[in-house]
Amino acid sequence: QVHLVESGGGLVQAGDSLRLSCAASGRSLTTYGLAWFRQAPGKEREFVTHIRWSTGITDYAYSVKGRFTISRDNSKNTVFLQMNSLKPEDTAVYYCAARSVYSGNYAYTNTYNSWGQGTQVTVSS
Repeated sequence: QVHLVESGGGLVQAGDSLRLSCAASGRSLTTYGLAWFRQAPGKEREFVTHIRWSTGITDYAYSVKGRFTISRDNSKNTVFLQMNSLKPEDTAVYYCAARSVYSGNYAYTNTYNSWGQGTQVTVSS
């Protein structure tokens, strides 16, 4: 199992940028995909973006496409989420998650067996 620790959340204004980090440890990520999910108060946890560690192939939820970018640093076993043009509706707790690439659809929370503790992102209008 992979141990994940997120950092980088905070309070920003609409239009600002923020970068989240997720440091992974515990095993090789060669056959893993890492993702960011988010959960707003009273709502279900939703998929934001995913990156396949070995190839760097990415995918995004429609709501963040063109504004958010996921990337990885292989040497540091760290994945980043660069968030630009933030909107109040982006306010949520953001979670980093890891899964085997053989676990099924990466947009579903139940395919992930490792989760970080979450980091709060608040965007004021």
